[in-house]
Amino acid sequence: MTPGAKSSLHALGSIELQTRRELIHARLREAISSGELTPGTHLAEVELSEALGVSRGTLREALRQLQQEGLLTSDARGRLSVRVVTEREVEEIFTVRHALESLALELICAREDRTSVVARVREELENLREAEGDVTAQLDADLAFHERICELSGNTTLLHSWRSISGLARAAITAAGPQTALHNMAYQRHAPIADHLEAGDAAGGREFLRTHMREAAARIEQRMRRSVEPTAG
Repeated sequence: MTPGAKSSLHALGSIELQTRRELIHARLREAISSGELTPGTHLAEVELSEALGVSRGTLREALRQLQQEGLLTSDARGRLSVRVVTEREVEEIFTVRHALESLALELICAREDRTSVVARVREELENLREAEGDVTAQLDADLAFHERICELSGNTTLLHSWRSISGLARAAITAAGPQTALHNMAYQRHAPIADHLEAGDAAGGREFLRTHMREAAARIEQRMRRSVEPTAG
């Protein structure tokens, strides 16, 4: 057997480990998205690896990915916790998302093949409708819908920029709890975006997105403020 063949076969052996890491990553991300792991929860590596039945090395890789996505933060000693999103961060995230997604909408409206592009947007919209009621599935479908709009803009830098904050967007959406998240991610709040794209109405779509993002951010911020208000004695 040649050295090259040995190298290729050796690479195949990492599939099981890769799959396990991805499963752990998905499980933890779901727990964060659903509120099972609340903001500020410390993730003790030893305890978590035992609970999940995986090696600390595999767990560490999954945790590193979650940290890169913005869902986990580390303190000065390197200890990881579920990210605590501030009101200011919520405002900033949704402002940046509006800037990126409104540009994507304008670029799509200018496309000659807009009809076929809008059909793909509506496919993602239908996925959002079908996921309603399941906070984790709906969150995935919500972000997939917005990401697809950026992808279909044809601007790869725009898409890369959106993906770089998608983890923070996920953290912001879940910051106020499942009920607020489900309301913000409702199908009916997103359907007009596809309608503006179909009509080629870039200006109207841009203003709708502005309202869409502002209302979502305001709802999250309001819920966050309520959660820290002292209970009346």
